[in-house]
Amino acid sequence: MVCGLSDNLSARHGLFPAGGRMVFTYAVMAIITCLLLACRQESGPGPSTALAVATDSVYSADSVQIRYDVRGSGKYALVFIHCWSCDRTFGDEQVAEFAGDYKVVTLDLAGHGESGTARQTWSMAAYGADVAAVVNKLHLPNVILIGHSMGGAVMIEAARLLGNRVVALIGVDNLQNLAQELTEEEIAGYLAHFAADFQTATHEFVKTMFPAAADSALVERVSTNMASAPETIALGSFDQLFHYNFVTALRDVRVPIRCINSDEYPTDVEANNRVAASFKVELMPGMGHFPHMVAPERFNQLLHKTIEEFWPRQTRPPARDQQPGSAAPETDRET
Repeated sequence: MVCGLSDNLSARHGLFPAGGRMVFTYAVMAIITCLLLACRQESGPGPSTALAVATDSVYSADSVQIRYDVRGSGKYALVFIHCWSCDRTFGDEQVAEFAGDYKVVTLDLAGHGESGTARQTWSMAAYGADVAAVVNKLHLPNVILIGHSMGGAVMIEAARLLGNRVVALIGVDNLQNLAQELTEEEIAGYLAHFAADFQTATHEFVKTMFPAAADSALVERVSTNMASAPETIALGSFDQLFHYNFVTALRDVRVPIRCINSDEYPTDVEANNRVAASFKVELMPGMGHFPHMVAPERFNQLLHKTIEEFWPRQTRPPARDQQPGSAAPETDRET
């Protein structure tokens, strides 16, 4: 529209004397500016520099392609890890909130979203390698890993690979009892229930993880999305998660562990502290299994509070390798 108007007026320049032409030019510039501003207002504010997205991919340790997005900038990175049968869009409310202060990375674990599916075993260790591959490609020196649900086990595995580049682990409605173990009978029964009619079972199961007052459109979108996941990958991931040994894995992880959990599944802080002395939790009562989606503003407040325990928002510390005299990071186990 603006280009057409400009071309039309330029063809008529011969109708104006030299002095009038300058005045006319200024007038046209003013009109075009107004039109551009009006268009911007109609379409909403354009994306800020912090929210500009860079999408890329990297190959994991087993050569499966992993798709990821990066927003924001700086040395301090938040890496969001989605849950079982979800994808990197499930943290959009957090990306919009935190990319102004940090580099924010979201990724699709193998077999999810836009990432590759050529994997035989859908283990937590393999998923952890997906996260590590992204962090390594981006050369991130200071990372907080944030994992929802199954993402809790994945972030632990990623931390085992990434070493002291990981500043903290933040779980979202997970790690309620790190020492809990399921029997083989319990695992087999659970998997059989989903295998009988995967789509229906998943659709109905996911709905139960939302509070009654949750937005119905959100509940339907999430449950439908998760029910459409590849059954083989979903069941394989469940099997591996149910057999995952948190106690053994955490012997190699010496960073603080925090959680933002609902009260749908009780969090046993005392039991967790016997496994990880640094474990602490913030509760969001009545928010179900997806608190970051059901009540994003409240969740983001708690996440800011948790992150700022390690990186003050206005005066963040320099990178660890620039702090030769700094104290050793808090460990997750008593020595």
